[in-house]
Amino acid sequence: MHRLKMTILAAAASTALLAAGCTKGAGEAAQPEANVGTDQNWATVGGGADETSYSRLTEIGTGNVDKLGLAWSLDLPGEVTLEATPLAVDGKIFFPGSYAAVYAVDALTGKQLWKFDPETWKHNPDKMHFSFGANRGVAYENGKIFVAGLDCRLFALDAATGKQLWVTETTPAGSYNICTGAPRTFKGKVIIGNGGADFGARGFVTAFDGNTGKQVWRFYTTPGTAAENKGDPAMEAAAKTWGADFTKAGGGGGTAWNGITFDADLNRIYIGAGNAGAYDPLIRDPGSKGDNLYTSSIVAVDADTGKYVWHYQENPRDSWDYKATPNIQTATLNIEGKPRKVIMHAPTNGLFYLIDRETGKLINQPGKTTLVNWVKDIDMKTGRPNEEPNIRYETGLTEIWPGTIGGHNWQAMSYSPRTGLVYIPIQQIGARFSKRGDASENAFNVMGLLLEPIKQKDGDGHGFLVAWDPIAQKEAWRVKNDNLWNGGTLATAGGLVFQGTAEGTFNAYNAKSGERVWQFNAGLGIVGAPMSFSLNGKQYVSILVGYGGTTAAYGDFMNVGWKYGVQPRRLLTFAIGGTAKLEATPGPDMKVHAVDDPAYVINEADVVAGKQLAVSCAACHGIALQATGTPGPDLRESAIALQLDSLTQLLKTGPLMDRGMPKFDKLTDVQIRQIHAYIRAKAREQLGLRQKDNSRPGNVKL
Repeated sequence: MHRLKMTILAAAASTALLAAGCTKGAGEAAQPEANVGTDQNWATVGGGADETSYSRLTEIGTGNVDKLGLAWSLDLPGEVTLEATPLAVDGKIFFPGSYAAVYAVDALTGKQLWKFDPETWKHNPDKMHFSFGANRGVAYENGKIFVAGLDCRLFALDAATGKQLWVTETTPAGSYNICTGAPRTFKGKVIIGNGGADFGARGFVTAFDGNTGKQVWRFYTTPGTAAENKGDPAMEAAAKTWGADFTKAGGGGGTAWNGITFDADLNRIYIGAGNAGAYDPLIRDPGSKGDNLYTSSIVAVDADTGKYVWHYQENPRDSWDYKATPNIQTATLNIEGKPRKVIMHAPTNGLFYLIDRETGKLINQPGKTTLVNWVKDIDMKTGRPNEEPNIRYETGLTEIWPGTIGGHNWQAMSYSPRTGLVYIPIQQIGARFSKRGDASENAFNVMGLLLEPIKQKDGDGHGFLVAWDPIAQKEAWRVKNDNLWNGGTLATAGGLVFQGTAEGTFNAYNAKSGERVWQFNAGLGIVGAPMSFSLNGKQYVSILVGYGGTTAAYGDFMNVGWKYGVQPRRLLTFAIGGTAKLEATPGPDMKVHAVDDPAYVINEADVVAGKQLAVSCAACHGIALQATGTPGPDLRESAIALQLDSLTQLLKTGPLMDRGMPKFDKLTDVQIRQIHAYIRAKAREQLGLRQKDNSRPGNVKL
């Protein structure tokens, strides 16, 4: 869930201005494209306040990208998932690991300078239960690095030494909120949202003073109780779209864990609010048919006060886990001969929105960037979707595209003012929603609703790199990837688009044509986005390599053969003429190397009960134990899970908490026995073994 920060540029300019070599937007002066001899930082996750993930550096381009080589690499022992875009500031590279440990690295040599670990497992071990081992970035401003721990403590660190300057709690004690996203900085403040909508958490963003850590303002993305809303016009308005009893079911969702953008031109913050929670409106908001503001919305607030300015809701009364959390880009585009300050947004619902950022109104009819069957079009007068009939599962089992993975998720899209195109990492896969218990074993229960990913249509199960024209609202070109879950993108003034893939290739494409012009084998899948910086007059491209995160929750749909602890996680940095080589590591392995104890007798009742309990293992070890290698191992292959006593000790005492494995001390011995039985049954199923007949009733014959 996150991305942004503070220096380099701002929004991109109109096509007419681009022809003159000028790009201006988001309140900063026009900046020329940077050639050899110009040093430029990458001081925000999105490359600038505009979140366009665009590098103005031109040394690496279509004419010489074939000479791009590895300058250096840094192995990162102990890390599992690496989703962040690194920052490069004044000769140092900063990035977080799987559980928000912050690294500082020399940008020329790859030598680690310092490391800071928030040690969430010590401070708030309960929050480890809500993790899938991912953090999406750090922020920089005025010599400080900011990072949010999984438990939502916000840290300020000295960028030179890694010393902690201050720490503050950003969420209420006992809440279901977690933090996996990048903070952003603006005007001496640092802002952070949170996740947890899937557990019914209430969404909000909070701005803190960058020097002291004191709260400056907070904006909630769902209303509270009548007493809490009183006197706040934005919350009073939102409350009218919810039923009277919605707070009994939780906080409503709308958590803002990724898309947060600062607009210096208009002195606003744009917040991408997440899905409603629970997914089923009849559970989260009984007795109401309201829109459930501000879930699945972009909300504009005043940057100084946090006061509401406008909102645009992309999915009123969200029922499908659709989110406005993907990165929100700002730009100035030439539309019908006039410059327009716009927002460009490709949320998870599969549409592409071009929005006037002054008014929050749609500029043109949103286009469909992937297979979409939930909506016909958008009513341009009201901005509301004209939904297809019977698409809401309240009327029964529903199959919908895109599914909960989304057409575009948190992986950053980029925008090139040179081409006028947006480069979007797209997925195509459906989802089946059910409330009747008629779903398959791959379905998982999310607050009373069964859902599962499905592959039925041509193109399902694949990711795509899509070049999109935001003014014409049509596709310019498309590249099909072998697998579903791939990395974010970087566009450059050298006419290139970079993207990493699930199967471990790092690719460069011609930004105009989509032709692949360069490829590097990274030895492991990539999900984060690259960045580019220059130092001592030389341009570099850096990317983190660490496949994982939410992949486990989708099991075989995202399994590409990477094994837990086998392939090293790395930071790679490239330059023209680079000659470094990666040490050879094992490639993908799709075989499940299950282990078995032939003496163990499986009890059928335990297996059935254990299947239900094992849902809590899915985020790390896979639905139906179909693991993807990260953030946790395949339990069918695990020696610890082979014996009941070793599994019990692991769950009860938590010896691996510092490596991301939570302690489950609230499980009873009976429940652990049932989980163990389910693991053993799934292992034997994989091995094709059958349980020996015996006299005990209830034993499974597999």
